[in-house]
Amino acid sequence: MRIIITGAAGFIGSSVVDEARSHGHQILAFDQLTYAANPDVVESWQHMADVTFVKGDICDESAVSDAFTSFQPDAILHLAAESHVDRSIDGPDAFLRTNIDGTYTLLQAARQHWETQRQPGSFRFHHVSTDEVYGDLRPGDPAFTEATPYQPSSPYSTSKAASDHLVRAWGRTYDLPVLITNCSNNYGPRQHPEKLIPHMIQQALAEQPLPVYGDGQQIRDWLHVDDHARALLTVLEMGELGRTYNIGGDAERSNLEVVTLICQHLDALLSRQHGSYADLITFVTDRPGHDRRYAVDSTRIQEELGWKPQISFEKGLKALCAEALRAVRAEGA
Repeated sequence: MRIIITGAAGFIGSSVVDEARSHGHQILAFDQLTYAANPDVVESWQHMADVTFVKGDICDESAVSDAFTSFQPDAILHLAAESHVDRSIDGPDAFLRTNIDGTYTLLQAARQHWETQRQPGSFRFHHVSTDEVYGDLRPGDPAFTEATPYQPSSPYSTSKAASDHLVRAWGRTYDLPVLITNCSNNYGPRQHPEKLIPHMIQQALAEQPLPVYGDGQQIRDWLHVDDHARALLTVLEMGELGRTYNIGGDAERSNLEVVTLICQHLDALLSRQHGSYADLITFVTDRPGHDRRYAVDSTRIQEELGWKPQISFEKGLKALCAEALRAVRAEGA
């Protein structure tokens, strides 16, 4: 297929580009190159015959239209989004603009393109969303399913919920062939250091405090980015149109457990002169509206499409700690 991937230079997007290339697809990598983009992956694409990079804003109708016209895609994998909850609390404007207005702009361009082609079986608009649209769970509550009502808590999750509703509306009203996936917390290589896991690893290796919100008992389901990328291509290629698929890693851990495990891995890789890295853990004031628990039921994608997570959280986290330590040593060499 010929696939436009929005947000392609981001953490998840760049892994999806890698996965799509391994399936033999031609890619138009569309990205605005905000602070969260990875310039190294953009540079690597210059040497790839199956990837075309376009710098553009998904809110820019002209840029989006030009991308559709020049590339003539068979599918859209829409990952472009503002995604950091703390940033959304401090400044929600960018989240509403990118996540809602940007999705609307893409939907309109996709609709025009699809209606011109009018080949219902050969075009797909796959919108990538988050489990945070469902709100939060209490300990013991069943995990989120695709039928769980939306109850977003933050400006970020609210903007993503709105974009999900737009996609469903364009599917129902205009018959646009759409798919939606809602994933749990991602982690893995190339993640921006503002996120929990890379931030804690960097802080620990720098002998700096490890700030944990509140009591640290907020629970998240962790999904390795490579498993997520496999899931997204599975849904794009095999998913039933109009369907929503939840993607989880079957790895619920509290934030405190995650930080403690990072410390244990680092202790084994590079012991501190005095004590453990866990001695750096510092509890700080909780953020406003902090959801207590997310848990994702991936039964549908596992039973209907045959996808399952392959990378255990412990193995994936240990590899990240080792990679970060190698990077620090290389910088000091």
